Amino acid sequence: MEYRRCGRSGLDLPALALGLWHNFGHGKPFETQRAILLRAFDLGITHLDLANNYGPPPGSAEEVAGRVLATDLAPYRDELVVSTKAGYGMWPGPYGDGGSRKYLLSSLDRSLARLGLDYVDVFYSHRFDPTTPLEETMGALHSAVTSGRALYVGVSNYTPSQTREAARILADLGTPLLVHQPSYSMFNRHVEQVGDGESETLLDAVADLGVGTVVFSPLQQGLLTGRYLSGEIPEDSRAAVGQFLTPERISGTYLERARALAAIAEGRGQSLAQLALQWVLRDPRVTSAIIGASSVAQLEDNVAALAGPDLTDDELAAIEPHAVDGTGR
Repeated sequence: MEYRRCGRSGLDLPALALGLWHNFGHGKPFETQRAILLRAFDLGITHLDLANNYGPPPGSAEEVAGRVLATDLAPYRDELVVSTKAGYGMWPGPYGDGGSRKYLLSSLDRSLARLGLDYVDVFYSHRFDPTTPLEETMGALHSAVTSGRALYVGVSNYTPSQTREAARILADLGTPLLVHQPSYSMFNRHVEQVGDGESETLLDAVADLGVGTVVFSPLQQGLLTGRYLSGEIPEDSRAAVGQFLTPERISGTYLERARALAAIAEGRGQSLAQLALQWVLRDPRVTSAIIGASSVAQLEDNVAALAGPDLTDDELAAIEPHAVDGTGR
């Protein structure tokens, strides 16, 4: 496993982290989930990425992780980076959503109980909340650190200007912003672009701030795998379920671009997923990428991306016409 320094901190993170967003919870066999977690650790994936609402049902991914952390992985707590988040809807009523101090710290306490831990390594504000003063949201993150419930803090899904302001507030409080977690893939390149009302890209902002970048959905919800290249939608696929990926996204334009990228990957002796992972990790401003896995075999296939040869300038040029932001949306 390759480890990379997270921004200007002292923390090294593995190039690939294991995300427990889709494939962990009460709807999957526990032994399958346990096997994935243990194999990931054996492969050097020391970073487990969670959020309060991961499941289904919400909270169940943390419960599964907590069971394994209390048994097989208990001796290795100091060799693990465990992250969780709060910001999206978690429980009914006025205090289970958003960026208030009330919600964030209550949610963190519940996450720690589900995980069976005294602290998490990273606690994130999962989204910017326009209805709450940013000073309150960042103050809650600062309190998580000063109370011993988190070692570091991060933000997710913030714009460049929001990230800069969050970093400024945290710096004034004495708790540095460690990491930003945005989505990023060949088909979702917003972190490279200057958005409306912004003066810089997110990647430029975090690099200037000395903040690490841990990207999620590097395989674009499965669009950058071989799952849909035939044009058919498997019954057990995410597109068939339709929650985050709808059948309409398996369009002719998507298939043309994905098949072209798959041909480039084949020429390198790789799968499309392996090429997609190597591509997001090509940028030194990206600390690591979060991968999901529904099986040990899928996990191992993704980790094998790190053994691939570096992308050449010619290969990057060949990828560029097909790595189009918005494909399949």
